[in-house]
Amino acid sequence: MRAVPETTITKEDLEKNIEIILTESEMLRFFDLPTVTISVESEEAEKVTQGNKNYESLCKNRLGNDLYVERMMQTFNGAPKNKDVQCDKIITEDKGMMATTWDLFDSYNALELSSLSSKQSAIKSDSKANVHPKDWDQGPAQSTIGKSSEASSLMDIENVIMSKIHDDEEDHSDAILKSDKFHQDLFFMERVLMENIFQPKLAAYRQLPILKELEPEEPKEVLEGEKLEEVEEEVKEEEEEIEEIVGEPANLERLWSFSCDLTKGLNISSLAWNKTNTDLLAVGYGHFGFREQNRGLACCWSIKNPMWPERIYQSPYGVTAVDFSIGTPNLLAVGYHNGTIAVYNVQSNTDVPILDSSESPRKHLGPVWQLQWIEQDRGTTGDDKREILVSISADGRISKWVIRKGLDCHDLMRLRRTTGGINKKGGEKEKKGEALISRQAPGMCFAFHPKDTNIYLAGTEEGHIHKCSCSYNEQYLETYRGHKGPVYKVTWNPFCHDVFLSCSADWGVMIWHQENLKPFLSFYPTTHVVYDVAWSPKSSYIFAAANESRVEIWDLHISTLDPLIVNVANPGIKFTTILFAKQTDCLLVGDSDGQVAVYELRNMPTALDSGRGDAINALLGPKSN
Repeated sequence: MRAVPETTITKEDLEKNIEIILTESEMLRFFDLPTVTISVESEEAEKVTQGNKNYESLCKNRLGNDLYVERMMQTFNGAPKNKDVQCDKIITEDKGMMATTWDLFDSYNALELSSLSSKQSAIKSDSKANVHPKDWDQGPAQSTIGKSSEASSLMDIENVIMSKIHDDEEDHSDAILKSDKFHQDLFFMERVLMENIFQPKLAAYRQLPILKELEPEEPKEVLEGEKLEEVEEEVKEEEEEIEEIVGEPANLERLWSFSCDLTKGLNISSLAWNKTNTDLLAVGYGHFGFREQNRGLACCWSIKNPMWPERIYQSPYGVTAVDFSIGTPNLLAVGYHNGTIAVYNVQSNTDVPILDSSESPRKHLGPVWQLQWIEQDRGTTGDDKREILVSISADGRISKWVIRKGLDCHDLMRLRRTTGGINKKGGEKEKKGEALISRQAPGMCFAFHPKDTNIYLAGTEEGHIHKCSCSYNEQYLETYRGHKGPVYKVTWNPFCHDVFLSCSADWGVMIWHQENLKPFLSFYPTTHVVYDVAWSPKSSYIFAAANESRVEIWDLHISTLDPLIVNVANPGIKFTTILFAKQTDCLLVGDSDGQVAVYELRNMPTALDSGRGDAINALLGPKSN
């Protein structure tokens, strides 16, 4: 570079005003890529669209053309010519009918009557032509008049028969196939066929004896001694079978599964029995990932027809929760992944909800993870009860919905995030320097107390279980800390009302006593997420747990270390939900492939005090001290 001579600046030079003029420098363009898109509203849009269509037609006509030669030029092909040939359209139809013996009889008699009437009409015309009017008062004329009246009566009979045959020949197939009575008859006939096909499995589900074909009776000539020997042998065989059955371990036997083409590949989110009709089951289907929201489905299945659901409610959003009403069993509440709650009338054949929260200003802003109908006391006597619908959502709200002129709600609790543990005074201690992105804790599940419906438990995504009251919407009664991941299910013991069960994404299942903030028992049998747990309705010791890889049946009276029954899932299938049948020893298991499998609990141990609440208290009592 050329050296610039340095100049010394004096004080006078600093006081001078210097004018600086800023001008735009010359633009240097290094890369120019013209746009290939134009606006639809521009003037050239029509020309460009026509050119694109011409180019597409050129590319289509070029394929398979023997005259095409690739050269350094491009021309448009001429318009193709259409060659038409006119002919009458040939219409073919398949028609069939069934001819019974009485149809043949009526048709044959109709032909005979028609031939007879034609003969008699000819006789009548001849008699009228041969008899003169002035001779009608004579004897022979009177017999001719009697014959003509007889022929007219036969013609009337013929006309009636022919009109009846003509009416029968009219095609009423469309009206019959579209009639409600015909559809109802087909519905019942399908049920009868399904019950015949699944008779042994349905009998095992209902704990009824399986029907067998009766053997023919033996002749009376059999000697009494031989008969006694055969009876003794049968008794011995039955005793050996009973001993073998007693010696077999407890297991799960698969009876059937509720599945069809519509549910294939959908994840099962929730199961709910109807409160009045124990043969009616509601199942919710849907994906839970934000990128997997393809479609949702809510179906009502009947035990009498395991092959196809009775009601089908489709939605573009995944179904996350379902539950039947207690006071009005025909109402089905459905929660969706977009935060909407819909109520359907299962008695109606329409798939349109009678109530919907999509237009409500207080609707949930996150997925509704659980719904439940609750009967609460209105007065002090306890006789007057009202039914409410309670929901918990990922937006941190536990809401109470009341059916008035629509779905109206208000919040029972707004779940808050907790930042620390418990201090000496029993309150929450905060960690310094920790900031929360959101003060709301997403809710995952809840469970109302079986006796006091004013008290309920709420499980959150941060792993805490809060004991709440409907009378306080700003403060928790207790907080149970033990899980390290989102709590997916909380349920009270149906016999001991102070004990509840919980499962979480931290692979664990825990048993709690509401008077103690720490869990009594903790189970970590696998390294998979536990999605659902349920107490047995017949024993206070037995509960079931469903994780990604298997279903486990635990009997606390036998062991608190290992499950009593383990049923492993098929490869690529995850178990998501479980539900006990109330009146039989059966368990329903939902998976990620859209199947609800029905299992029978075989060879379960029986205990005389298994249904008593003090039994579980005696088992857990020493650990509370």
